[in-house]
Amino acid sequence: MPRPLIASIDLQALAHNFDLVKRQAPQSRIWAVVKSNGYGHGLIRVARALRRADGLAVVDIADAVRLRELGIRKPILLMQGVNDPAEIRACAEDSLHTVIHSIEQVRMIESLLRRRPLDVYLKMNSGMNRLGFPPSQIVDIYRRLTARLSLNSITLMTHFADADGSGGVAEPLAQFLDACSYLQGERCAANSAAILRYPQTHLDWVRPGIALYGSSPFADQSASDLGLLPVMTFSSAVIAVQEVPRGARVGYGGTYVAPRDMRVGVIACGYADGYPRHAAEGTPVLVGGLRAPLIGRVSMEMITVDLSRLPEARVGSEVVLWGDGLPVDEVARCAGTVGYELLTAVSARVPVEERRGLEDVR
Repeated sequence: MPRPLIASIDLQALAHNFDLVKRQAPQSRIWAVVKSNGYGHGLIRVARALRRADGLAVVDIADAVRLRELGIRKPILLMQGVNDPAEIRACAEDSLHTVIHSIEQVRMIESLLRRRPLDVYLKMNSGMNRLGFPPSQIVDIYRRLTARLSLNSITLMTHFADADGSGGVAEPLAQFLDACSYLQGERCAANSAAILRYPQTHLDWVRPGIALYGSSPFADQSASDLGLLPVMTFSSAVIAVQEVPRGARVGYGGTYVAPRDMRVGVIACGYADGYPRHAAEGTPVLVGGLRAPLIGRVSMEMITVDLSRLPEARVGSEVVLWGDGLPVDEVARCAGTVGYELLTAVSARVPVEERRGLEDVR
């Protein structure tokens, strides 16, 4: 028998979250972000399920080529652009949209694609200071591209550094719109946080990522408060129960000392499966639908929890590590991280099942 560990993917919840995004930005077209293996949910699975999206956004060109090979013909955007000449040729051959964020990319494209049309996203740095041209260069780069290349389209793009925080979007949005005010082309700025909180950012295209998968982009607002449903439920089972006397230690290093006689449940999941190693004592799991706190250190393939207040819990009891009934964001906070990391870190060795088939997704 295999270990009782599985990641269940609810495609109906994915469709629900997509509908919520669409209602928030009804006049905008949607790039559904499926990078990082569909945020850990399976690239091909979510790409096919998100068939009502106007386009799919990835980072790795290998993912874009794979989607094309599987017959997905809708627009695909390379969010970090190209890295070498071979990728430029692939963009032309497979009709991929590509971000341009550096002068090196401009030169590379100029040297290879003077006669072949391309759809590009010209990215402006509005304060993130990762990728993109400064506002003062956008007009010159735009004119250079239109003068030297035969392009299908140029879309103007930026990415907000603090749409999910106290800084908001007012200053970077104004900077972006001002810098691009005299340029033709569509605009694309809003990520999940901006879509849900700042309707003035929606413009022509929006780029939802984490919201599609049922995790909140905000520290001060839960996914359920936003109306989002969890798409992944990561679950296991109790594989052993130990009667631990007061004063005995639990786990590597003996860092947890039992304050009383306890029932300790051992669960088949550890950091090799994607459970966060630095999850703090007290991090909740659901055992038979009821909360039980993590105790002791997370090990490679097991965690231990306090079952003292769950007398019905036994070997074989179902355990939800996050997902249905237990938000991934709550578990992430207990580990000092974000839900994005937990979802994308689930190990490839963990079996995956689709809770509802594609035929059930509108």
